[in-house]
Amino acid sequence: MSAVLVRSQARTPARSDRDLLALVAEGDLGALGELYDRYARDVWRVARRLLANDADAEDVLHAVFLKLPQIASSHDGRANVRAWLIGICVRLSARHRRSAARFFNMISSFAQVASTTSRSNPEREISSREELQQFEAALSKLAPKKRIAFMLVELEGLSSDEAARALDVPAATIRTRLHHARRELDAALNHRVTEDEGGSHD
Repeated sequence: MSAVLVRSQARTPARSDRDLLALVAEGDLGALGELYDRYARDVWRVARRLLANDADAEDVLHAVFLKLPQIASSHDGRANVRAWLIGICVRLSARHRRSAARFFNMISSFAQVASTTSRSNPEREISSREELQQFEAALSKLAPKKRIAFMLVELEGLSSDEAARALDVPAATIRTRLHHARRELDAALNHRVTEDEGGSHD
């Protein structure tokens, strides 16, 4: 391959999400594949956190992209489709997992990170695991809608507006749910700390 051709290919701009989605709506499987390559990891990660199971996450991931040709024309035209795809993932995950009690396992991926980073300090590793367990327990007691808001904003890094578009609700609703989720988590964790301190006296 000549150097001129290489330079020419390097200057070829990547197609935008919006352009790719328009092509998907027309049945272009190549465009669908490009969107998959860009966002499959993000979608799978959300599904995995929601469903706490690799196989279920794979099912939802495939369902999201198989559904795209049917719903591509309903996109609102924004340049980046990540938040929109995450919203589809959340809704399909909800259908996939009917039991609200086990709907979310928010921080499964964080436990491995905490363990890896604290191996040089066994006491800190034990403490981190206990804190993660306490946080997960508190998180599991939140209402599902509050857990969703917390996950999208705090774990996935979406803004309140992006989360609102993903879930098709007003941004004010997301901010309210997030506010209550934070307050309830803080209260639950502080209560646990007080219990531990109180129980440590002989």
